Amino acid sequence: MKLGLIEDMHRIDKEAAETYSLPEIVLMENAGRRSAELVMEMLGTVKGKSLCVIAGSGNNGGDAMSAARHLANKGARVRVFLAGEHAHLKPSAASMYAILERMGMELHELNSDRDWDRLHMALKFSDGVVDGILGTGAVGELRKKTLRLIEEINQSERPVMSIDMPSGVAADNGAVQTMAVKACITLSLGLIKPGQLLSPGAEHVGKLVVDDIGLPSQLLEADRLSLQTLDKDLVASLLPERARNVHKGDCGRILIVAGSQGMTGAAVMAARAALRIGAGLVTLAVPQSQQPVVAAQLQEVMTYPLPETETGYLGGEDAVQLVLTLANRADVLLMGPGLGRAAETMEFVRLVSTRTSCRLVLDADALFAFARLPEVLAECKERPILTPHMGELARLMGVEVETLKGNLVPAAQKLAKGCKTVVVAKSDRTLIAYPDGEVFFSNLGNPGMATAGAGDVLAGTVAGLASQTEVDFMPLLGTYLHGRAGDLAYEERGDGLVAGDIIENLPQARRELLAWRKEKGIKDIERRLFSKGIDNVTFLT
Repeated sequence: MKLGLIEDMHRIDKEAAETYSLPEIVLMENAGRRSAELVMEMLGTVKGKSLCVIAGSGNNGGDAMSAARHLANKGARVRVFLAGEHAHLKPSAASMYAILERMGMELHELNSDRDWDRLHMALKFSDGVVDGILGTGAVGELRKKTLRLIEEINQSERPVMSIDMPSGVAADNGAVQTMAVKACITLSLGLIKPGQLLSPGAEHVGKLVVDDIGLPSQLLEADRLSLQTLDKDLVASLLPERARNVHKGDCGRILIVAGSQGMTGAAVMAARAALRIGAGLVTLAVPQSQQPVVAAQLQEVMTYPLPETETGYLGGEDAVQLVLTLANRADVLLMGPGLGRAAETMEFVRLVSTRTSCRLVLDADALFAFARLPEVLAECKERPILTPHMGELARLMGVEVETLKGNLVPAAQKLAKGCKTVVVAKSDRTLIAYPDGEVFFSNLGNPGMATAGAGDVLAGTVAGLASQTEVDFMPLLGTYLHGRAGDLAYEERGDGLVAGDIIENLPQARRELLAWRKEKGIKDIERRLFSKGIDNVTFLT
């Protein structure tokens, strides 16, 4: 399913009116009816229930007033409180207000202390609340009146149904400036908004329901919408069933360059993940002093000793040449887990990355080699796949983590486009950004995956899919299977899961996806997902 930024939704609303002659008030009526249905779902029934509807001056307020009418018609006792003033209502919202007036509904503005006392008591004795204050249009700091309304709603501890966005949550990035409504259900109109998936906004959404409210499907599925969710049907189309007559060489030759003294665990986990996701041959190349350590832990993985410096880290031209030779026989080269950050190792990573013709996956310490030098990535002969966590992504782009959190989508898009890379940004909601501007949001994962080694497993999973799917699809398929394996592990282990539990559940995640593909009759994807000229890009400045 596609996602919509604020500018996307404004354009869709405008085109619905101008191109399809779909009146704004019709969409408002559809939104109100669906909102009322969700309030009934939230409460079981609304007949005889007392409800507070809090409406802003814009179209979100009009949606709420439409919902108020439908709820009253179902037998609810409805009180409507205006967040703004009647005189400032937009035309369609004013029409909804006029209908409520003629119905004799209880309508209040909030101008005096007495009005606020009335709201406080109404909330205290209500059975539920409809939040129609702000919707998607809210950006920046909230007005004092709005903040007070949000505080009153939250303090009432009544169940809340929010229309489009919980008021106070930024639609584009999930930011919460001061406070936001804590909803039980949020009805997203037309499309999912990024702020409903990204923290901290995601924690305010409750159950997320999406409804097209009658908008033409051509607008909601347009190619120019560059954000979408990583849904199961799409991912299933990226994983072909394995033929009976394949041999190990057909299933991916994976070269992993990783590990250093005291950090061999990361290398081992990446290698195991590549095998468990179905790779045919995995070679793990490590500093020569660490080769006996990793060989003792891995029976099915070939291990290869590389020249190391006096300090025990990888480095030097001999190591570079050996890795380039090994990479010539591989389908993908993963570098980074546990490599360490010695200066000679960072130079080694940059030299290998820019000289090899093998497809690259760069993770962990390999990303440190390009810290504040992301433009060097554009010199790679093949488009690399990067798997940074938030700290690594911020370091790559030369910004603070807090700054990045509020701009994660455009930052990932900028790095992917400017450096001709695919960026798998690991956060509470992992997203995958391509150079053409496409961004995919994973809806899998859980708090238990905040554990050491989970990122190494993801890198190994993505790399291990080489030759099992198209190169451009590896990050999508790998992210999905890693997230699903993590969720399977969470069902058993909860917050006590470890990275090894994710590895052990990768085969089950794969089996599930293939079973779903067969059950639904899903075929291999028929078109390239990324057809917007991914090589026609500009470099970061």
